[in-house]
Amino acid sequence: MTLTKLITGAALIAAFASSAFADGHTIRMGTEGAYPPYNFVNDSGEVDGFEREVGDELCKRANLTCTWVVNDWDSIIPNLVSSNYDTIIAGMSITAERDEVIDFTAEYFPADPSTYVALSGASDDVTGGIVAAQTSTIQAAYVADSGATVVEFATPEETVAAVRNGEADAVLADAAYLSDIVKASNGELSVVGKPVAIGGGIGMGIRESDGDLKATMNTAIASMKADGSLAKLIAKWFDGRSVEY
Repeated sequence: MTLTKLITGAALIAAFASSAFADGHTIRMGTEGAYPPYNFVNDSGEVDGFEREVGDELCKRANLTCTWVVNDWDSIIPNLVSSNYDTIIAGMSITAERDEVIDFTAEYFPADPSTYVALSGASDDVTGGIVAAQTSTIQAAYVADSGATVVEFATPEETVAAVRNGEADAVLADAAYLSDIVKASNGELSVVGKPVAIGGGIGMGIRESDGDLKATMNTAIASMKADGSLAKLIAKWFDGRSVEY
């Protein structure tokens, strides 16, 4: 690590002292709990995954007490706006459409390509077929505009099940989510077609009225980027993926 990064990291950590939220406030972290490796509920019934570790570390650096709330994806933004929790940390890509309703922190994960997965031996041409996607996602919007027929489901598990039971020809989702499913399918499922780049990086959703909380989390994210701890967590949860900040 360069001296510049070390100095920058130290300065960012010191900046928490003047933050309006760096005083032990309790912040409720909303997540889906169904999109590994980003977030999932483990066998003990606890929120787990990349975003659990990132979120806990951000709260530690910001001197915040954070609790975790699991919420279905299709109502995750409305329930943030309704103050049922204070943040969304759920693999949510930063988009202009979402930014009209809520605010976002800086990204804590770079844009990830989306991939199509189908039954092994199926056609690579998905543009004229039926493609499953989770509702209210960037993938659902992309499929709707691609010429294919989109069928939307409430959970990511249902999108994959739709391919397995013949309701859909393929599913489109984040490559990181589908990768382990393909590996565990024992050859039943395969990646088809070409990856597509849609959406921006992943950020934490914040109510537009919570500018102080956004600033506090941005400082924490910048601190994790500067000292390399965010890159280490990305490598841990995403098959050694290398990211430089």
